[in-house]
Amino acid sequence: MDYAIFFAGVFVASWAVARLAGGWVRIVLLLAASYGFYAHWDWRYLPLLFGSATVDFYLARAIAKQEDLRRRRRLMVGTMVLNLGFLSLFKYDQFFLENVALLRSLFDPTVVTTSTASRLLPPVGISFFTFESMSYVFDVYRRKLEPHDSYLRYLLFVSFFPHLVAGPIVRAGHLLPQLAAPPKLDDERSGEGLFLIAVGLVKKVVIADQLAVQLVDRVFDAPRSYSAVEALAAVYGYAVQIYCDFSGYSDIAIGSALLLGVRFPLNFDAPYRAENLSDFWRRWHISLSTWLRDYLYIPLGGSRAGPWKTYRNLMITMLLGGLWHGASWTFVFWGLLHGAGLAVTRALQRRGQPDGDHPKGTERAAQSSFLGRPLKIFLTFHYVCLCWIFFRAESFGQALQILQRIGALTVGHANLPAVVLGLLAVGLPSHFIPDGTFAGLRRTFTRLPSPAQGLILFGVAVVLHEASVSQAVPFVYFQF
Repeated sequence: MDYAIFFAGVFVASWAVARLAGGWVRIVLLLAASYGFYAHWDWRYLPLLFGSATVDFYLARAIAKQEDLRRRRRLMVGTMVLNLGFLSLFKYDQFFLENVALLRSLFDPTVVTTSTASRLLPPVGISFFTFESMSYVFDVYRRKLEPHDSYLRYLLFVSFFPHLVAGPIVRAGHLLPQLAAPPKLDDERSGEGLFLIAVGLVKKVVIADQLAVQLVDRVFDAPRSYSAVEALAAVYGYAVQIYCDFSGYSDIAIGSALLLGVRFPLNFDAPYRAENLSDFWRRWHISLSTWLRDYLYIPLGGSRAGPWKTYRNLMITMLLGGLWHGASWTFVFWGLLHGAGLAVTRALQRRGQPDGDHPKGTERAAQSSFLGRPLKIFLTFHYVCLCWIFFRAESFGQALQILQRIGALTVGHANLPAVVLGLLAVGLPSHFIPDGTFAGLRRTFTRLPSPAQGLILFGVAVVLHEASVSQAVPFVYFQF
C-alpha cells in the first residue's frame, strides 16, 4: 500500500512537470523520488548510493580521456577496488571474520568460532546498483560507450527506484538514452504497465507468499517433523515461490517503469521450461546471467581457449555468482552445483555436435530431440530443485535434513492442504502456457476501455486483499 501511494504521487508529478516544465525538471523530480524511496529503507546509506555513482561517473570520464593503456587500466582497477571494496565491506565483512576465526581455531582450540551478528547491515540492493554502475565503467573502458554528459541523468540511472533494490540489472546503454529522450505514454504502454503490475502482485501475494507461509518456511524450519512427500512438496514449493516472488517483482518493476515512460528488458522467460542448464540461465534472472557472461565469463576467456578452460571459466563464474547472492557457503555451494552442471552440459553439447551435413542423421537427431524433450525438461528442473535446497537452507545441516527426509520415502501428507496443492498445480504448469497466450491476454487488456480495465484491476485488488497473509513476506531478492 505504501508503494502504491508513493508511486501514484510520483506518476502524477512526473508527467505534470514533463508537460509543464521540461525534461530536466522531471529528471530532478525522479532523482529526488528515488533517493526518498531508498531513504525509506535506511537513510544512512544514501551517501553510499550517491558516492559510488559519483565516483564511477567521473572515473569513467577520466578513463575515456586517457589514451595511455596503463593509466586506463589503473583507473579501471581503481573503479573495481572501490566498488567491490564497498560491496565486500557491507556484505561480506562478517563472513570473512567468521572464516578467519574458523581457520585460526584449527591451530588454536581456544579461539571462539561462534557467529555473531554483523556490525554493518548490508544496504538493501547494494549488489544490484553496484553491478549497474560497474557495467557502465566497463563499457566506457572497452570503448563500447561514450561517457555520458549528464551527471544528474547518470545519478538517476543508478538509483531509479523501480529497479533500485532488486533489479533488473539495467545497462547504461539501455537506460540512459531513454532518460535523455522525451518520455512517452500512450494507451498501449499504460495498459501494459498496469497489466504487468497486476500480474506481478498476483504472483507475489497469491502464490509466493502463500507457499512460503503455508509450506516452505514450515518444512525448512523443522524438516524432521515432515514426511518425504511433504519435504519434496516444499522443495517444489520453493521453486515456485522464488520464481513467482522474483519474477513478480520484476513484473512490478517493468510495469512501474513503463508508466513513467521507461522500458526495462525482460528478466524471466519461463525458466522451468528449460531443456538444460544453459537454457535455464538464458531464461532465469536474465539481467544477472548476461552480466556475468559479459563482464566475468568472457573476460576470463569464455569458450575461446579449449574445453577445459571453458569448464574452469564456467565454474569460476558460477562460484562468484553464488557468492554474489549472499555471504554463506551454502550460496557458494549452490554456485558450485550450477557451475558443474553447466560444465557437464557444455561437454555433452560438444559430444553431440554433428560432424557434417547428413540429412538423414539430422532428421533422426531432430526426432530423438523431440521425443527426449520432456525428459530433458524433467531432469533439468529436478537438478535446479536440488540446487534450490542449498540456496534456501540456512545451513548445510538443514539442507542435508531435507535430503534425508526425502530419502526416507515416507508418504504422509497431512500437512499438504488443498490450497497448497492448487498453488503448485498453477505455478509449475503455467510455464508451459504458450507464449502467445500470455501476449494475447496482455494485448486484450491494453485494448479494453479504461472503465473495463479499472473493473478488472478492482477485482485483482479484492483477490489480493483476501489472499494476503497476516504478516508481510519480504521479497526474496531484497536480501541481495
